[in-house]
Amino acid sequence: MAKYELVLPKMGEGIIEATINKWLKQVGENVNEDDAIVEVATDKVDSEVPSPIDGVLAEVFFNEGDIAPVGEVIAIIKTEGDESAEEVSVKNKVEKIILKENSSVVIAQKEEDKSDDSKHNIQSKIYLSPLIKSIAKEEGISVQELESITGSGKDNRLTKRDVLAYLETRNTSGVKTQETAMVKKEIQLPTITTSAGDEVFEMDRMRRLIADHMVMSAHVSPHVTSFIDVDVTNIVNWRNKIKAQILEREGEKITFTPIFINAVAQALVEYPQVNASLDGYKVILRKRINIGMAAALPNGNLIVPVIKDADQKNLLGTAKIVNDLAKRSRENKLQPDDIQGGTFTLTNFGSFDSLTGTPIINQPQVAILGVGAIRKKPVVIETASGDMIGIRHIMILSMAYDHRIVDGALGGKFLRRVKELLENFYINTVI
Repeated sequence: MAKYELVLPKMGEGIIEATINKWLKQVGENVNEDDAIVEVATDKVDSEVPSPIDGVLAEVFFNEGDIAPVGEVIAIIKTEGDESAEEVSVKNKVEKIILKENSSVVIAQKEEDKSDDSKHNIQSKIYLSPLIKSIAKEEGISVQELESITGSGKDNRLTKRDVLAYLETRNTSGVKTQETAMVKKEIQLPTITTSAGDEVFEMDRMRRLIADHMVMSAHVSPHVTSFIDVDVTNIVNWRNKIKAQILEREGEKITFTPIFINAVAQALVEYPQVNASLDGYKVILRKRINIGMAAALPNGNLIVPVIKDADQKNLLGTAKIVNDLAKRSRENKLQPDDIQGGTFTLTNFGSFDSLTGTPIINQPQVAILGVGAIRKKPVVIETASGDMIGIRHIMILSMAYDHRIVDGALGGKFLRRVKELLENFYINTVI
């Protein structure tokens, strides 16, 4: 019988590993072409890897909960036929793998590049995946250091996140100072007791990822939050005037979100230091302006789909993309690429009538903008004939930024510019 080596396919830019969520076929079970064999998870998106051929699932190389690198052989499928003539192998070949993302299809090409202990010159008494060995080699992490890291994976295995978190505690020379040693010292968690009637359950995978990401961000970046109020009366009146017309003409609902995103994109063009990332002491100014919009899912979890090149889109184009991403978020139909590559994030507290909030930065970005609820308020209006009181639609913006690179002056100027763009929105705008 011929053997087919099934590799974990490429699933989006920047995605180099995935968690094996669930094997949908068991060893010894027949599989047909396009049958889903395994469910994998990349960050916050779950995907199914189908079989490209008919055969029998002969062997699997990863358990549920394990992390597999992209391009690694995850299973063997045996097929009928002469092995020498029909054996399908990914070794030293380019394979086309079809990845079904719910109802979507991603075509990826991957060249097999197997790693072993001798290649990376790492011998350890603990299990180290090829990805971990590769990171260790590139960053100069010794076996002793790797063995000292507490793994958060299944059976305490090291994950990419564990190693990257460890690297954060090392200074640029690779020597631990007293300060970095203190940072690495494990935080003593409070002792939790339960009482009769308390319900105890495990976080699901997505909530664990969110929790780890938030703790990491609060640890990595010194957060500063600035606030400013914005008169959005022109925007509210414009939207009320045109929303029915746009719905009838385009079949699209016009919400406030695309207006906010367009204003933020324009401000980022003018203040590129806010559209950035930090790599140690290196500042990376991002060429593309990709704005993530934090969305609450029906199960209470959070996901951040990204509007790519937001500065190059008009208002109607942005509205269509926002509606599409929001719909597919609710239906769990986002593709891995949809949540990758963000350079700035917008989160809408106002969806739940909150006036404002202090958001946590979405690493590796350096700022996040919070949008509060729009409320009618009496305000002082300056006119040529003197001050007067009027009823206006007021909204509070809050921006958290990484004080390592964004100072109060820069953060304040950026926030004020977003305010100006929103307050000067042309009430006769045509889309």
